[in-house]
Amino acid sequence: MNTAQTTRACETCPAHNVANLVKLGINLEGTDYVVALAGNPNTGKSTVFNALTGLRQHTGNWPGKTVTRAEGAFSYSDKRYKLVDLPGTYSLLSTSTDEEVARNFILFGQPDVTVIVVDATRLERNLNLALQVLEITDRAIVCLNLIDEAQRLGIAVAERTLAKDLGVPVVPTAARRGIGIQDLLHTIHDVATGAVIPKPKRIVKHAPQLEKAIGSLAESLQSKFPGLTNARWVALRLLEGDDRIISAVRTGEITSILSLTELPRETVGEGVLE
Repeated sequence: MNTAQTTRACETCPAHNVANLVKLGINLEGTDYVVALAGNPNTGKSTVFNALTGLRQHTGNWPGKTVTRAEGAFSYSDKRYKLVDLPGTYSLLSTSTDEEVARNFILFGQPDVTVIVVDATRLERNLNLALQVLEITDRAIVCLNLIDEAQRLGIAVAERTLAKDLGVPVVPTAARRGIGIQDLLHTIHDVATGAVIPKPKRIVKHAPQLEKAIGSLAESLQSKFPGLTNARWVALRLLEGDDRIISAVRTGEITSILSLTELPRETVGEGVLE
């Protein structure tokens, strides 16, 4: 048995799981951190949710919406986590209720970590949403799910290269088989507690005139709201006439995303990716 096989065997054995993960189901009291699960439909997002919380289904309506949500909790390394499974969506541009709910929670719900679940067999398609999430938040992890299916189809994903290209941790998983769940837990814990700082590379570029306008407006936003880490994304949404973001800037609600505690941390390159 090689090293990878030994690791996977160890991480799926009952003793290893019991020592690290406690599935709290719907017991959401006294949680230390909030984790959001984002992803396209059919990426195994709900399977990841169930693997961490022990729930099969716990849904309710978002206030004022017909979209359902799932919430659960787990404990890991003496910390309690609330896990919010956001509606599956292909974009965050608020052209549908699902997209608005997912976008607004990531932006205004202040999750300590956003886990972007992607399908390893359809990675190119899934990266559109991932890049949009990384425009909003730095505190993100890519969960490269369905690696067993990718392997069966002869698809190999260089997760270390992908992590360096994106600037955030990438954790390969096959959630329905329990593979990679311990690595995912460890990475969530590191990002939530500040042991690792992801540094997303925002690679989306626009026409020169639009880039100039985005840069100028982003500079003004950062001046008015010091510490705003996603000023570029907010600037773009303002230029596109996003009513929700316009209102958030006018009322000062946008400052709610600045309350994350700044702590000395390692960078992704020094921690997870090496």
